[in-house]
Amino acid sequence: MTETGRVWLITGCSAGFGRELALAALAAGDRVMATARRPESLADLAEAGGARVRTAPLDVTREDQVTAAVERTIAEFGRLDVVVNNAGHGSVGAVEELDMADLRALMEVMFFGAVAVTKAVLPHMRARRGGAIVQISSMGGQLSMPGFGAYCAAKFALEGLSEALADEVAPFGVRVLIVEPGAFRTEFGGGRMHRSRVIEEYAASTGPTRAAVDGMDGAQPGDPRKAAQAIVKVLDSPDPPLRLALGNDAVDHIAAHHELLRADLARWEKLSRSTDLD
Repeated sequence: MTETGRVWLITGCSAGFGRELALAALAAGDRVMATARRPESLADLAEAGGARVRTAPLDVTREDQVTAAVERTIAEFGRLDVVVNNAGHGSVGAVEELDMADLRALMEVMFFGAVAVTKAVLPHMRARRGGAIVQISSMGGQLSMPGFGAYCAAKFALEGLSEALADEVAPFGVRVLIVEPGAFRTEFGGGRMHRSRVIEEYAASTGPTRAAVDGMDGAQPGDPRKAAQAIVKVLDSPDPPLRLALGNDAVDHIAAHHELLRADLARWEKLSRSTDLD
């Protein structure tokens, strides 16, 4: 096989951003290792990509499957240029409503799983002195809201780690891109959305969020195909950002949140600066 174009390893390709990114990479002439917990769900991707696609089972909470997917990508294609940590699902529930086992399971997939995949590809990228790590976060990686505490906690954690990672791997020519989508027409809000138990006293604060989640699937304004194309465009840029917001709602909400943070910092600046030793 000729070694033209980039080689991608993408988690969570059965639907949503993962699937569209695989298609966008193929459209750009690249090669893709498409993964999912159930690789049989990727048959159409494999058919569409022909010799430029391989598929592999990958549950990111299983270290053996993480290692195997990375090793197979390099064995099949000779190298690995872009890894996309996309696997995950939504969750809604007030903090008191959360089941701790469910919260730990969410963090295992959306944070620890992404870290495991990242760590597995870094030795190869360091040795080649190049590559890109794409972390699919959310506008919820910058701000949170009632009912989304668990989901946003995972995304906040991923962004904090990735910001440090970006500076750590820059000397090796490895780039990090944190992608922060708003509401896109994926399965977020659909059947894969985890819903916690309900404590009626929280209806006033989390009720609107639950209602929005129940009605959002299929009505989100964002186009996953355009999001995938935007990510490819940024990866082609000679001066890419660390963070890429996607969607009008993401841009508006993140900007408003930054203004709130700036206003609070300014309002309390005098007291904040008064706490150093005299």
